[in-house]
This record gives sequence, C-alpha cells and structure tokens, in this order.
Amino acid sequence: MKIPFHRADIGEEEIAEVIDSLKSGWLTTGPKVRKFENSFAEYIGGRFAVAVNSCTAGMHLALEAIGVSRGDAVIVPTLTFAATAEVVRYLGAEPVFVDCQQSDFNLDTEALDSVLSAAQGKGLNVKAIMPVHYGGQMVDMAAVSHFATQHGLQIVEDAAHCCPAGFRESSNAEWESVGARSVVAAFSFYANKTITTGEGGMAVTDDEDLAERMRIMSLHGMSRDAWKRYSGGTAHYDIVAPGFKYNMTDLAGAIGIRQLEKADRLHAERERLAGIYRELISDVEEVTSLVDQANRIHSRHLFVVKVNPQSSSRDRDEVAAFLKNKGIGTSIHWRPLHMQTYYRERYGFQDDDFPSAARAFDEMLTLPLYPGLRDEDIALVVDTVKQAVR
Repeated sequence: MKIPFHRADIGEEEIAEVIDSLKSGWLTTGPKVRKFENSFAEYIGGRFAVAVNSCTAGMHLALEAIGVSRGDAVIVPTLTFAATAEVVRYLGAEPVFVDCQQSDFNLDTEALDSVLSAAQGKGLNVKAIMPVHYGGQMVDMAAVSHFATQHGLQIVEDAAHCCPAGFRESSNAEWESVGARSVVAAFSFYANKTITTGEGGMAVTDDEDLAERMRIMSLHGMSRDAWKRYSGGTAHYDIVAPGFKYNMTDLAGAIGIRQLEKADRLHAERERLAGIYRELISDVEEVTSLVDQANRIHSRHLFVVKVNPQSSSRDRDEVAAFLKNKGIGTSIHWRPLHMQTYYRERYGFQDDDFPSAARAFDEMLTLPLYPGLRDEDIALVVDTVKQAVR
C-alpha cells in the first residue's frame, strides 16, 4: 500500500515504557495499569476509571453493573459496530434499534420517543440507552440526557471513537467532556483509535459503587486482583460473583501511559489533516463529507465521505476497489446491525426498516486519517477519489 488505511503513532517513549515493564517482571494487571487508569480519569474528567481489554468489555461491565438483565431492553443505534448490541445480548436483554441522521450518521434523537413507545408497546422493559459517537463527533447529549431523564433510563456511552471529545448546548454554555452525561462511558484503545494500547479499553464513571462492581467483575468476580495480593498483602481472595476475564495487562497499560501523554498533540494533528481533507473534497460534487455540528470538539477518529450514487460514475464499492488498486486503503463504518444476518433472522428486520442507515451504508466510505499522514498523501487520496468518481 502506498497509503495504508491506518498506521499507529508509536515512538521510543512507548517502547521504553514497555521494556520497563518487561524488566520489572510484572506483566499482567499492576502498577502501569493503575497509573494509566488514574491519568485517563483525570484527562477525561471522571472520578474513576477501570482499565479493561476492550471497549466491548467496558460496555458489558457497565450494563451488568447498572442491572441490565434478561427481560430488559436497551436502545442502541442500528448504525454501529457489532459490540454495542452484542453486549446487550450477552446479558439476555434485547437491543432496540434507532435510525441515524444523514448529516453526521449519529443516532436520530428526534426518533427516540417513537422508538421507546413502540418497544413498550411490545412489552419490552427499556432500561437504558447507549449512544454511539460516530467517527468521534458526539451525539446531541443534551437531547439524549433529557430523553433519558424524562423516561427514567440510564445512559451508557459507547465512546469508542472519542478521545478527546466534548460538546456544549450552545455557544454561551460551558464545554462538557464525553462521559459527562452518562453513568458510564466506555472507550477503545484498539490499534486504529486516536490513542492505542494495541487492544484495550476503559470504563469511566463518577459512581464509586459502579466502578468497584466493574473492577471486581472484570477479573472473575475476585475481591482482590494479583497486584493487591502479591505487592505486600495477603494471597487470599474471595469470589463474590461469577465474573469475567476482562483485565488489561501492564504491557498494554505501559503503552497507554505514553499515548495519553501525547493525546492532545495527536488530536491537533488529526484536526489539521481533517481540515485539509474538507478543503480539498469540497469541490468534488460526487462526494460529500459529513457535517461538523456546532458546539462539538470532534475527535477526528474517522474521515467519512458519502459517494453520491446520482452523480458518481462508480458506486461506493467500485470507488473503494479503485482506490485499493491505486494503493490506497479505505474502510466502511458500518453495515447497520438490522442488515446483519443474526439480527435480521432474530427480529425479522428488512433493510428499509431503518431507511437512513440503509442509505448511509450504500454511500459511506472511510478515507485514511492518522498522524503521520502527509499533506501530499491527502492530496493524492483526494485526486484518486476524483479519478474514481469521474
């Protein structure tokens, strides 16, 4: 590939921190993870952070901690990655899908009341809502929190794309960080995220009881992890619940410590590169970029465009294939869940049950965006897109 879809920004700092862990002899959950947790909580503005091996794990632990169980239901966008709905199914609960907005592909907040009414009409006990911040741009959390408060629902944020991110209700209001309006926000440190630990995630909350429950359940329901048992304490522990195996290793935590230190620099570079993309793509009538909503701090995790089927000489898949043949990596985020085999067969969905998401899937294409991408690389990507659509 001339220009791969993603390349992680890993420097000597991360390498040195990992080597320090290797030399220490402590590789699993320990002091590096604790330091990463404390630093990340401070960075996001939450009181407690629980490091886990994926954002999926963080969302699962969050739903379990707030009491979601068999017979309950959780509202999730259909335009999301598999994890958002599958964690609901892990607990025997039912996902209730909501369509997306065409402007930014975030969930349609104006549809929430009708979605809830329809779910309740089917006898479902809707207990929570899980907004997903598509591509790193936050959902209208003021609308989501108003809806949740009005109907007595808990909010768990799928913030896999958000570090950092923020919103405010108006230009005169105070900025609020991602996670400020939810009981738990779950973050991803997968290889292509804005900061990475290779694989990993974090659950952030202001509720001490929820944090303790998630911490215990992240490691088999054990009352004390290995670091607590072998760093000066007793080796005894108690199993207080049938938990999971979701802990983060110190090797991953070591990378996270150093990635977090440069998170603001990485974000600034993503912002700059996205600006170049937006300027160069603006005169390509066959392709449009998503709308930057007012009063948002966008993480710029993804740069997604829509290939207009009416004006482009090639459809989205053909454009992606054209770019691949020219050595440029792309991706698609995502096929909506209601169009996936499992959910279609279980719930009897048709593609047009959520028409906005179905249309989005036909048109969306994610272009390379990451620190280390050069200005001339972006110019080449856009020039190649022009060749493809014309």
